[in-house]
Amino acid sequence: MNKEKNYDLLLNDLRSEIERAKLKVALTVNSQLLELYWKIGYNILVKQRQEGWGAKVIDRLARDLSSLYPDMKGISPRNLKYMRAFAEAYPEFVQAPPAQIQERGQIVQAPLAQLPWYHHITLLDKIKNIEERYFYIAEAVRNGWSRNVLVHQIEGRLFSRRGAATTNFSATLDSMQNDLAQEVFKDPYKFDFLSIATLHSERDLENGLVSQMTKLLMELGRGFSYVGRQYPLTVGGENFFIDLLFYHLKLRCFVVIELKTGKFIPEYAGKLNFYLNAVDSQLKHNLDLPAIGILICKEKNKVITEYALKGVKNPIGVAEYQITHLVPDNLKDSFPTIAQIEDSLL
Repeated sequence: MNKEKNYDLLLNDLRSEIERAKLKVALTVNSQLLELYWKIGYNILVKQRQEGWGAKVIDRLARDLSSLYPDMKGISPRNLKYMRAFAEAYPEFVQAPPAQIQERGQIVQAPLAQLPWYHHITLLDKIKNIEERYFYIAEAVRNGWSRNVLVHQIEGRLFSRRGAATTNFSATLDSMQNDLAQEVFKDPYKFDFLSIATLHSERDLENGLVSQMTKLLMELGRGFSYVGRQYPLTVGGENFFIDLLFYHLKLRCFVVIELKTGKFIPEYAGKLNFYLNAVDSQLKHNLDLPAIGILICKEKNKVITEYALKGVKNPIGVAEYQITHLVPDNLKDSFPTIAQIEDSLL
């Protein structure tokens, strides 16, 4: 059988797949679209390997398929290449035989099938490690991320930051709560959305975070509910104030956040432990689990932090924060103001 006949067979196979998909009432449903794209990509992948065809066959297929289906979008050479990459990246995505309809239905419900096509393109472009890619797929589906939010989380290295905080959770929480808490907290926290000077006070940092609460909650992650800032507690007739107080809906506990703009020192752990005791005594409901504390500082020494948390009975984590300044502070005054730009246009 010559190559031209093989090509015609491939074209006919793809045409059959498209025809079958078009007969489905909900072709535009995302899972069906992904299944179609996977089948197209898989057929191309297999034939290229069997016949030794190069990349030019994709250009030819795009032209011929466009002639057959002039109203159908998504069959450009670039998109066909993504379909091929999609099938290569997820070889088990659609391989259930026709008799196993229920199994295929289960596949469709998986996170992989729930993510829009352009999210998959972003992941194929930006993430090569399969474990990391599956992480972002699950998080994007769970949190309903738009493509822009997905890109932001990838560029912010969420995968490597999750569970990286220095904690005593394994010694203070049961195994299930420990696993969940390790997933919830990060290190470092990215506060790039803040517009504050490189040298800033703790009050500046707190004010900036509270004024950008929506972005702060996005960085903290799903499940955090804001309770208050400088939250007052009275102990022994004296007043104390928690920097930021949250309640985590999945952990089912209060989360006390203390902010430090300098380097971590062991005394901070003692103060945070004191706040946790007070919160558990005064705010904790019978159905709540013990409060968790997270101290977010500019810098920490991992060994010193581990020593400071050792033996502390309340669950505490310590993480750093980062603020990327795109424009150095000493150059900001050299840029024209909005008013000056407007004047120059008159």
